[in-house]
Amino acid sequence: MSEKLEHFVSPDPFDPFEIEELSPEQERFYLASQWQMMWWRLKRHKLAVYSGAILFLLYFSILLTEFLAPYNLTIRHTDHIFAPPQSINFFHEGKFQGPFVYGLNYKLNMTTLKREYTHDLTKVQPLRFFCSAEKYTFWLGFESNKHVVCAAEGGTFFWLGTDRLGRDVWSRILYGTRISLTVGLVGIILSFILGISIGGAAGYFGGWVDNLSQRTIEVLRSMPELPLWLGLSAALPVTWSPVAIYFGITMILALLDWPGLARAVRSKLLALREEDFCTAAALMGASPRRIIARHLLPNFMSHLIASATLSIPSMILAETALSFLGLGLRPPITSWGVLLVEAQNLEAVALYPWLLLPAVPVIITVLAFNFFGDGLRDAADPYK
Repeated sequence: MSEKLEHFVSPDPFDPFEIEELSPEQERFYLASQWQMMWWRLKRHKLAVYSGAILFLLYFSILLTEFLAPYNLTIRHTDHIFAPPQSINFFHEGKFQGPFVYGLNYKLNMTTLKREYTHDLTKVQPLRFFCSAEKYTFWLGFESNKHVVCAAEGGTFFWLGTDRLGRDVWSRILYGTRISLTVGLVGIILSFILGISIGGAAGYFGGWVDNLSQRTIEVLRSMPELPLWLGLSAALPVTWSPVAIYFGITMILALLDWPGLARAVRSKLLALREEDFCTAAALMGASPRRIIARHLLPNFMSHLIASATLSIPSMILAETALSFLGLGLRPPITSWGVLLVEAQNLEAVALYPWLLLPAVPVIITVLAFNFFGDGLRDAADPYK
């Protein structure tokens, strides 16, 4: 005869009003908002966190460009054209000297006509920090001459060398950061406004609104992207001011980026508009604008933010490519693409390879945006 199993059901009477005691950690988890859960999940993605920190530093630096750059944007050193990078040293003849650079001696090779620079080990030029140098106009017209690092009195500090006009490459990269990063940021804001507005209307109303928007998107997506960029950029008048060219290029990038976002918004709204909460809002008299803005878009806003972080690097690359080809931003505006125009001459690059260094921040920024976007995309659905 089989052994009788013990009965584990509690014989106590059931109280429907009894509340189960939760630990503080459980209560914190159950009461967390979607944004809190996204943040907790994002913190577990270490590469995305590091990439986000890099992007924060890059965008923060554009507020202090004049202070961070050793030289002003237009300062020329005619005695140091195509000067090589000066490395930062700490020890001289076995003794600690603090951060310093060695002076440069210049000689023109009459056989190859190449400018030859050599480091003069007898000229120790200590770097100055939080020092006074060339004046510049800061935000709101405020003038200052303070820099975070300066060359020694009567010396030079070309950390990444100079270009064909004797301008400091490191300072110009810092100034170019402001333009290249804001082009992507402003462009994605304009693209989001168009994509959410057109895609939201198409997904919610359907009918002829949906047909018109989808046919427009199909026409735009059927055109080759690069020739369309080149054609629109070449159509910008050469008489426009640098600021007008900047906003013109930004508008071109935004106008060609919104169709993909609009289709994503449309597909989400087609599914969500049939949900009960959407029907309830309509029956209570909510306008279509309020239903879209307050009930539908917040349900997938996290996905839109992740899409934005993955779209910004494509805009930065597009601006860099257009400027490199001479159809984007033009001097006196300085961007990473404008700086890379110096590298179009392969002979110059062979002799002065530091002219390719402006490509390094482009690579770092695009990789950081991609890694950060991947982390945001994973964190956008914290329940999976």
